[in-house]
Amino acid sequence: MANLKEVKNRIASVTSTQQITSAMKMVAAAKLKRAQDKIIQMRPYSQKLTGLLQNVSAGLDEGSDNLYGEEREVNNVLLVVVTSDRGLCGAFNNNVFKAAVALIKEKYSYEDKHGGVHILPIGKKAFEYFSKRNYQVIDNYYGLFSDLSFEKAKVAAEHVMKSFVDGEFDKVELVYNEFKNVATQILRVEQFLPVEQVDSAEEEVAGSFASQEYIYQPSMEYVIEELIPKSLKIQFYKATLESNASENGARMTAMDQATDNAGEMLKALKLDYNRTRQAAITKEILEIVGGAEALASDG
Repeated sequence: MANLKEVKNRIASVTSTQQITSAMKMVAAAKLKRAQDKIIQMRPYSQKLTGLLQNVSAGLDEGSDNLYGEEREVNNVLLVVVTSDRGLCGAFNNNVFKAAVALIKEKYSYEDKHGGVHILPIGKKAFEYFSKRNYQVIDNYYGLFSDLSFEKAKVAAEHVMKSFVDGEFDKVELVYNEFKNVATQILRVEQFLPVEQVDSAEEEVAGSFASQEYIYQPSMEYVIEELIPKSLKIQFYKATLESNASENGARMTAMDQATDNAGEMLKALKLDYNRTRQAAITKEILEIVGGAEALASDG
C-alpha cells in the first residue's frame, strides 16, 4: 500500500491536471461558438454555389473551355488533408490520417507506387504525419489555421487550381472532418478537381433546378472565368471552416471526458488516502496499546 505522502502527491497532480483540462474545455467551447457561427453562415451559400457550379458545368458544350472540368487520365493525384495544429482532441486527427491512407491504398495504389501521389497538408499535425512517412508533401500552407481567413485559404486554393490547370495534377481530393455537433464529426472525402458534373439520373432526382437551361449574362465565357474559380475557392474555404469547428468540438468533448475521468480518479485516490491514513492511525494505536501492556506486565 502506498504511503500517505505518495497518495497526497498523486492527488495534487490529478487536481492540477483536472484544472487544466477544465480550462481547456472552456477555451474550446468559446472557440467552438465562433467557428460554429461561421460555418452555419457559410453552408447555405456554399451549397447553392456548388450546385450551380455543377449544373453550369454539366450544361457546357463539349467544345467549351472549362479548364476546371477537364477529365484526364489519372497519373498524378493531390490529396488536401485537413487536420489541426494541436492534439488533445481525441481521434479527430487519427480518423483523417486513416481515411487518407485508406484512400491511397484502395484507390491510388498504382499512382503511389510510381510516385504520383502528393499531399498538401492543412494543419501542423497533417504535415508532421505525412512528412515522417516520406510522402511527397507540399509544405507551403500547413500553417493556415494560425490565422484562418478566406484570404489565406484563397491563396492555397489558387495554388491547387493552378496546379491542376497546368497539368501538374490530374485529380484533387479533399479529406477533412465535417462538423455535425459537439460530439460528432463526419469524415468527408470529396473530389475537388476536376469539377464533378451532375449526371442525368441526379438531374431527375434534383428536379427542375438541375435540368433547367441557363441564360448567361454577360456571356458563358465570363461565367466560366468568374463563377467556377470563385465557387472552388469557397468550397476550399468551407472545408477548412468545417474542420476548424469540428476540431474545437472534438477538443471540447475530449477535455470534458478528461475532466470527468480526473474526478473519478480523485475519488479513488481520496478513498485510498483515507484507508491509508486509517491504517496508519490503527497501527499507531496498536503500538501504543502494546507498549502500555508491556509496561504493565513489567510492573
